[in-house]
This record gives sequence, C-alpha cells and structure tokens, in this order.
Amino acid sequence: MFSYRHAFHAGSHADILKHLTLIHLVEYLQEKPGALTIIDTHAGAGIYSLKDGFAAVSKEAEGGIFRLLKFIEVGNPCAESVKKYVALVQAENMGNELASYPGSPFILAHLLRSQDRLKLFELHPKEIDILRHNVRELAQAKQIDVYAEDSFARLKGLVPPPSRRGLVLIDPSYEDKQDYRYLELALEEALQRFATGCYAIWYPILSRRESAVLPDRMKKIAASHTRSWLQAELRVENAPGERRLQASGMFIINPPWTLEKHLAEALPTLTKALGVDAGAQFLLKSFEA
Repeated sequence: MFSYRHAFHAGSHADILKHLTLIHLVEYLQEKPGALTIIDTHAGAGIYSLKDGFAAVSKEAEGGIFRLLKFIEVGNPCAESVKKYVALVQAENMGNELASYPGSPFILAHLLRSQDRLKLFELHPKEIDILRHNVRELAQAKQIDVYAEDSFARLKGLVPPPSRRGLVLIDPSYEDKQDYRYLELALEEALQRFATGCYAIWYPILSRRESAVLPDRMKKIAASHTRSWLQAELRVENAPGERRLQASGMFIINPPWTLEKHLAEALPTLTKALGVDAGAQFLLKSFEA
C-alpha cells in the first residue's frame, strides 16, 4: 500500500466525479444550521502540484481537469454544478494557469462553516507529513483534525458525531485486495452505530472480481439497514486492457433527494468533455428505502 500516492491521480476523471459529488453533498447538508462533521478516510496530501512530481509523471490530469477546462473554454454547454466545481479548483491557483489541484481535504476545508469539523486520516508515512504541513497553511486549520491512523478501524468510534449530522468519504486505493473487505466491515459497523449518516464511497471499475462485485455488496449492506442509495459511474473510454483507469464510480448511502437530479445534469457534460472514444458513458441508479 505504501507504493500508492494520491498525487499520481490528481485531477483525473475519477477525481472530478468524486469531488463534484462531494461538493453537492456538503452544500446540501449545510442547508441546516447544525454542525456538520466530515470524515475523509484516505486523505492523501491535501493538494498537489500538476507541474512537477507524481502528477506530472502520470499526466492523468491531462485527460481530466485540463480536458474539462478546454471543453468549457471553447463554449460548450456546461452544467452549473460542473462550473461550480471548476471555480473551486481554480480558486487554488493564481491567474489563469492551473498549477495546483486540491484533493478532497482542501475542497472540504474550503466548504467548512465555522461550526463544522473535518477529520482527515492518512497512513502513508510520507503523505501524512505533507498533509499536516498543508493543513497548517489553511485558514480553517483549527477546525481540522489529522490522524496517522487506520481509518477503517477508527471509523466506528467517530460516529455518530455529537450533532448527529455527518458525512463520511471512503476512498481507499484498492491496491490491496483487503481494502474491499475492510471497507465492507467498516461500513457495516458504522451503519450499526449511525444509520442516518451520509456515506460516500468512491470505487474503481476494474476487471478484478473484488471490484466487479463491490457495488452489489454495498447495495446489500444498505438494504440490510433499510437505507436508500445512489450509484453513479463515469466511463471515459473502453479500450482493451487496463493500462490506466478507464472508469470509476460513487456509491452514496442516504443520498440527499437532490443528488440524482444534480448528477443527471452533470454526468452528460462530463461524458462529452472527458470521453476518449465511443465507449464513454455514464450510469446513474438509485433506490429509495
């Protein structure tokens, strides 16, 4: 697991789907004045350079955020939620040049109200030091707790939050096959303690069996707790082999009623903007308990 670095995937199509969804979830939950606790189980470094380091090596941002910006700049129709997401990313940069990409910790931090809290987990021995340094630079630093601990093991002890209003983002690397099992166990335990919480799970779409069955297993977990769910997937290409990630998804337990409409407007924009070949498509399903 220590070979994995979030920076390799900064600004990718998977990040775009994840962060666009997150923004709407937070803004909906903030419509009520009560304090909101947000937990990010695999935080990474928080913000990433797109000009050097791992992101420059992988170049995944070229098929993600840079491709999306070009799509918008030439005047293509664009969903308002996509424009809002892009504006938040651009706010981390000076002028017109996109040199940095905010990961979920920075996006979430900038959305915090004064009464909200953000809890970040990261186990990578190098990433955690970078994350701590980056968080100290934020104006919201006093509202953020950073843990060098196993989030799967700690999650059940953090829910429900005192206000009983919470959002949990679960997005492991899945490079270790055990992540699939650990995710299911952590989700089951969390729902037993905090059934009304909002859980947002990002997952890669791969040919390996664990990946293929994960959405159905999460649906069974939601059903066992009589919880509503929403599943959104974005595929940007359908090329032979898996030399790079071609598709990913978000699975939301206890989604806000507005999320499906929000994604129904955004996903066609993302498919047109980020699609590489005729295999580009999206999926959007939901179930109301």
